Amino acid sequence: MTENLDSEPTLQDESRLADPRTGTAAGTLTVFSDIWCSFAHVAMHRLHSTREQLGLADRIRIDHRAFPLELFNDGPSPRLGTDSEVGGMARIEPAAGWQMWRAPDWKFPSTSLFALEAVQVAKEQGQIASEDLDLAIRQAFWAHSRPIGARSEIIAIARETPGVDEELIAQGLDDGRARRLVTLDFECARRHQVRCSPHVFLSNGSDWSNPGIEATWHGSYGTGFPEVTHDDPGTWETILRTAADLDEHSMPRTHF
Repeated sequence: MTENLDSEPTLQDESRLADPRTGTAAGTLTVFSDIWCSFAHVAMHRLHSTREQLGLADRIRIDHRAFPLELFNDGPSPRLGTDSEVGGMARIEPAAGWQMWRAPDWKFPSTSLFALEAVQVAKEQGQIASEDLDLAIRQAFWAHSRPIGARSEIIAIARETPGVDEELIAQGLDDGRARRLVTLDFECARRHQVRCSPHVFLSNGSDWSNPGIEATWHGSYGTGFPEVTHDDPGTWETILRTAADLDEHSMPRTHF
């Protein structure tokens, strides 16, 4: 059940619902994605790694926005579906960290909303805390089979992530202040042709859906498997260099 968005809009609502092609700040990558998405796990690993390699870790920020697959699909992602993606995606980016689900079946997450909400709550500490918690939750799920659908697990991951305040995350999950942000992102994605998880936007209006990767699906989700038909990891260098160039040109000049 999503929240009613027909109530009197606030300035925060209006900002959240703005087209990311026009609402992304210079020096920022707006990224819509879900934690459950294996393509997004590849993308975030490559984004963080390439940003570090280019020396842009202190300059280019990531504004994580939710692309909640369970709201789009009216239900959770099944274990068979995520397991079927591991082989193909691990082949193209093994360093991201992968394993088939190893915990008991009953621990497989039935929702990713707590995870998506926690990443938004972490922004109250700043974008870096949000970026680090997002990456930590992805690795916890895909590489370590941790039950990220549980409130307690998200708080434990926050506790383990340097620079993240676990008490802030717990409070944010308990008072529900990030749930509306996630549902607003869902509505924003529907309004503005956010096509998939992940989808990246820059301040000049350029965008990349599933950057550098093209894939086809064989069979139905949960019984079939994805085949990556094109893979260009260098796309992330293009995206980050473009973002850095846009940021440089947006800086005010000092005249003497």
